[in-house]
Amino acid sequence: MNAPPPSGRGPRRFGWPQRVFSQVLLVQLAIITGVTVLVTGLFLAPLSSQLDDEAMRRALAVAQSAAADSGIAEDLRTTEPSALGPVQSAAERIRRATGAEYVVVMDRRGVRWSHPEADRIGRVVSTDPGDALRGREVMEIDSGTLGRSARGKVPLRGPSGEVVGAVSVGIEYDSVRARLLGAIPGLLAYAGTALAVGALAAYLISRRLQRQTHDLAFSDISALLTEREAMLHSIREGVVALDGTGRVRLLNDEAQRLLGLGPEAAGRPLEEVLEPGRTADVLAGRVVGEDLLAVQVGRVLLANRMETADGGAVVTLRDRTELERLGRELDSTTGLIDALRAQDHEHANRLHTLLGLLELEMHEDAMEFVTEVVGVHRATAEQVTEKVRDPLLAALLVGKATVAAERGVALRLTPGTLLPDRVVDPRGLVTVVGNLVDNATDAAAGSADARIEVELRAEGRTVVLRVRDSGPGVAPEQYASIFTEGWSTKDLPAHGKRGLGLPLVRRLAERQGGSVDVAGADGGGAVFTVVLPEALAGPVEPPSSEPVPDPAAARPTSATTRGESR
Repeated sequence: MNAPPPSGRGPRRFGWPQRVFSQVLLVQLAIITGVTVLVTGLFLAPLSSQLDDEAMRRALAVAQSAAADSGIAEDLRTTEPSALGPVQSAAERIRRATGAEYVVVMDRRGVRWSHPEADRIGRVVSTDPGDALRGREVMEIDSGTLGRSARGKVPLRGPSGEVVGAVSVGIEYDSVRARLLGAIPGLLAYAGTALAVGALAAYLISRRLQRQTHDLAFSDISALLTEREAMLHSIREGVVALDGTGRVRLLNDEAQRLLGLGPEAAGRPLEEVLEPGRTADVLAGRVVGEDLLAVQVGRVLLANRMETADGGAVVTLRDRTELERLGRELDSTTGLIDALRAQDHEHANRLHTLLGLLELEMHEDAMEFVTEVVGVHRATAEQVTEKVRDPLLAALLVGKATVAAERGVALRLTPGTLLPDRVVDPRGLVTVVGNLVDNATDAAAGSADARIEVELRAEGRTVVLRVRDSGPGVAPEQYASIFTEGWSTKDLPAHGKRGLGLPLVRRLAERQGGSVDVAGADGGGAVFTVVLPEALAGPVEPPSSEPVPDPAAARPTSATTRGESR
C-alpha cells in the first residue's frame, strides 16, 4: 500500500513571477543586459577595422620615410644586392628604429636589396609590387614569407623623379590582434560597471514600485480596478476625483446625475465643466469644512472633500433634496401645529362666547357672531382664488395666510395680482413662492404693523412675483450673500440646516432663464422680485374692464348687521 502524499505545499515551480515588482525588475535587467551587450559589440566591431587601418597607415608612414632617404635610392643604383650592402644596413636601421616587422627595398625587377632574413636578399619578392613600381602608394593586409602583416608600399625615386624601385614595410599582424585583445578586458570592465549600476538602479526603481503597488500582482491590480469601477458606478453617492492641477480625474454615474454633467467632463478642468458658484468653490477646496451645502441644477447637495497624497482630492456628494424637502415640511407641520393649537384656544373662546349668548337668549347676536367668524375666512379664501387661478398656488397662499395670521402677520395680495391657470411648472413656482413667503413671515413677525404683500401677475408668458415684508430689511452689502448656500441669520431648525431657501429660489429662477433680485422697501423691509420667462403655457386673456366683485361686499357686513339689530 502506497504511503499518503506528504501534507503542505508541493515543490516550488520556477516560472514567470506574478508580482509587479519581480516582473518589472526582470524586464529591466533583461533590457540593461541586452543594451550593454549590444553596445559592447557595436564598439568592438569597428575597433578591429580601426586597428587594422592604424597599422597600415603606420607601415605606409615608415615606407614613406625610407623612400625619402636619397642615399638608399643612390645605393640602389650604384651597388649590388648584398647582406652587407649599404641598402641592407639602412633598411635594418629603420626597421629596428620603428619596430616594423620588415623593411624591404626592391629594384624595378622586384628583386630584394634588403630583408630581415639575409638569405632572401637577391630574390624576387613574394607579392606583386606592380602598383608601387608604377608610382602609386599601397596600403593592404596580406600574407607573405613572414606571415600575415599590415603593409605599406611606396615607390622609390631617383634624383630626377624617375621610379628606380620600391620600399615595402610590414607591421606584424599579431601585434594588431594583441592590441585588440588587450582592449577587450578594459571594455568588459566598463560594460560590467555600467551593467551593475543599471541593475542597481533597476532594483531601486522596482522597490519603489513595489511599495507603491503594495506588492500586488498584475492580476490583483486588474481585479481591484474592475471592483473599483463596479463600486463607483453602483453606489448612490456621487464621487468626483480631481488631480493636482484641478482637472476632473473621475466622475461616477451618480455624480454626473447630481451635477448635470456627462462623461466627457472627465479630463477637463473643473472651471470648464461647472459654472462659477458655491458648488465649484466647494469641489475646488476654496470653501472648507464638513458637510458643506451646495445647490446644483435644483438639487440640494451635501459635499465632503478629502485631500489625496498627490495633491488632488476626492469629493463625495449626497443628494439632500428630499431630506431638505421633508425638513421644510416638518418645519411647516410644526408651524401648522402651533397655529392649530392657537386656533384651538381661539375656537374655545368663540364657543364660550357663543354659549354665553345662547344662555342669555341673544339669538340674533349669536347668529351675527357666527356669520362674522365664518365670513372672514371664506372671504379670504375667495379673494385668493379669484386672483390666483392655479389651485396649488391658491391653496399655498391660503395656508400661508393662516399661519402668518397666527404669528401676528397680515398676508395680503396686491390689487394688481392676477395669475391665470396656465402655469407650466406649478410645483417649481410653489417652491419659489413658499420660500419667499416663509422668509418674509420670519422677517416681519414681531415688527410694528407686521404685514406681507404678495404680487403675482402675468406679462405675456412671463410671471412676475414680488414679495414685500415689513421686517428689518437686508443691508445692501448683503444683497449678494443672502443667495449663498448656508448663509442665514436664523437659528438652526429641527433638521439642522439653514440657508437653502433663497439659493434654491435663485437656482429655480435661473433654470427657467429668469432672475431674482432684492431691494429695500419704502418705509422699511425688503422686496424680493422674481421674473420667470416662459412660465405660462399660453397667452394671457386680457382682464375685463369691469372691476371684479368683492364677495365680501356682496353680503351684509357684520357691522351693518349689528347696526340693524340694534
